[in-house]
Amino acid sequence: MIRSFAFTNQGKLHSQNIQTFLMPTLLADTNLFLWVDLEHPTPEETKLILEDIFHFHPLSVEDCVMVSPSPKVEEYSPKNEDRFLPYLFMVIHAVDYSRKDGVFATKELNFFLGKNFLVTYHDVPLRSIQVVEERCLKGTVHIARAPDRVAHTLLDSIVDNYKPALEELAEEIADLETEVLQSPSKSTLNKIIQIKKEVVHLRQIIGPQREVIGRFARGEFKLIRAHLVPYYRNVYDGLFHIGELAHNYTDSLTGILQVYLNMSSNQTGEVVKLLTLITVITTPVMIFGTWYGMNFTNMPELEWTHAYSLIALITAVSTGATYFYFKKKNWF
Repeated sequence: MIRSFAFTNQGKLHSQNIQTFLMPTLLADTNLFLWVDLEHPTPEETKLILEDIFHFHPLSVEDCVMVSPSPKVEEYSPKNEDRFLPYLFMVIHAVDYSRKDGVFATKELNFFLGKNFLVTYHDVPLRSIQVVEERCLKGTVHIARAPDRVAHTLLDSIVDNYKPALEELAEEIADLETEVLQSPSKSTLNKIIQIKKEVVHLRQIIGPQREVIGRFARGEFKLIRAHLVPYYRNVYDGLFHIGELAHNYTDSLTGILQVYLNMSSNQTGEVVKLLTLITVITTPVMIFGTWYGMNFTNMPELEWTHAYSLIALITAVSTGATYFYFKKKNWF
């Protein structure tokens, strides 16, 4: 699906759902800014927009169509034989966390950012795209005055959308900590390992993404106007904060895992302690039972009148004495 918008330099909507044959004319008008959004496009639509109209470099088109495992940004300047205008190509990832599945789902968003155009490409609907489109169409704050401003708004929205995912993750970790303290089980260990794996995944996403945004925050690209660099720096600070939270979550999960292992060790120690007590307390019974179970002929106490009662009494007293000794030592 192709959505397209043309805005004036004042950020007001000029036209919408533009016919593709008119796009080259609008691109030639320096008083207009063209935004084309490709959502799960067909191969024909991809070729039409990326190759036939904008003539982007084949390498960036290939990177756009293929799934990129990590964020990146590249600057393309035309040579003599190239037909495209100077642009930045960027791959960024939005995330969503599901407590039901316990996983972070990543959604890729590709940018082609030029002086007076912005092309966004994504395979699935993105909340950030929808929100920014609505804000641009309302035109209350004139976001759509330039592509670098819209790109910043998109990046800022993507970073803001990390917050609900992190809140879900924080609640999951808090519930897990309570479960470890109250009723730890084997499934608890599996949850700890699964969530820790997802936090590592989150850190792997944020690390390269922070490096990409950091290049914008340092003002490395001429297509990003100087007065907007502080805004990109603010996005970088947001990602840095998210990275710190992810690091703290890793430490929390490591602590929870240590508590779980200590409690498991304590439970094992209690079991061993109980078995030891049972063994020691029943030792008198085993001794007398084993002794008089040998069935030797010449055992004089077998002929005593009260031998049975005496042996039973000695067994009971010694067993009881052992029990009360451990009771006094608070082993029970």
